[in-house]
Amino acid sequence: MDLLALSRPYQWPKNPVAVALALVTMPVWDAATAAGIAWSTGLFVLASVAVYVLNDVLDRHRDGLHPIKRHRPLASGRLRVGTALVFLAAVCALFAAGVALASPARCWPVLVYLGLNLAYSLRLKHVPLIDAFCVALGFVLRTLQGYTATGRPASGWLLLSVFTVCLLLVFGKRRHELARSSSAHRPALRGYTVPFLDHLTVISATLATIGYLLCVRTDMALRPGTTTLVLLTAPCAFFAVFRYLQLLVVGQSGGDPVRTLAGDRLLLASGLLWAALTAGCLAALH
Repeated sequence: MDLLALSRPYQWPKNPVAVALALVTMPVWDAATAAGIAWSTGLFVLASVAVYVLNDVLDRHRDGLHPIKRHRPLASGRLRVGTALVFLAAVCALFAAGVALASPARCWPVLVYLGLNLAYSLRLKHVPLIDAFCVALGFVLRTLQGYTATGRPASGWLLLSVFTVCLLLVFGKRRHELARSSSAHRPALRGYTVPFLDHLTVISATLATIGYLLCVRTDMALRPGTTTLVLLTAPCAFFAVFRYLQLLVVGQSGGDPVRTLAGDRLLLASGLLWAALTAGCLAALH
């Protein structure tokens, strides 16, 4: 059970969601597209597990100072470092086997993701702003992997939306951490203040909504005259952004973006409605 906890299974759903976002601007879906998305998702699940294990090994002493993270298997001492490293090696072996199924040209985003997260674990997570950009870029790389695996051209506006939404979530998490605990467990917090993070969340939310509108206007309208149809998805997306800001500022939540997004009924409902409308619109367009 400790190895499962080390793998953070509750974080895995963000991999298929981010990878599958590439589908919303693809004019054709077929079996090869589905296989590419599934393969990419599997690679990113393994890559993210490897990153979680490495982070927990490197941060086990610092995590012991955090009121919640101190209960993690390595920080609490329930799991030996040697056992975690053996598990990490096994995950890396499975990842290498998955990469071997295709050419490196089809999986460069996930390889860049691993390199970025190695730098993040060793140094970049301690640098204010750079730490947030690294996390957000990880999700952009997930979506890029979906495009690369299926051989489709990427939507720049969709990637901008993914990047800025993720910045919003990361800055929200930093705000919650700064308001609730000291910076001892995360040195990068010394470069933030709550008012500064409030500005960053507003900027990120604004860019996310603009980017999404431009994506709908230029990339999701797959045939002339279909813009109005896909614009039906915009209110759900905007409501989700506003609701998250409300939870962050008024509700003082946001410490764990995944649990915040999945635990709030209104956010979950708006996300499911957006997914249903998007799927319906794209199915009609195809």
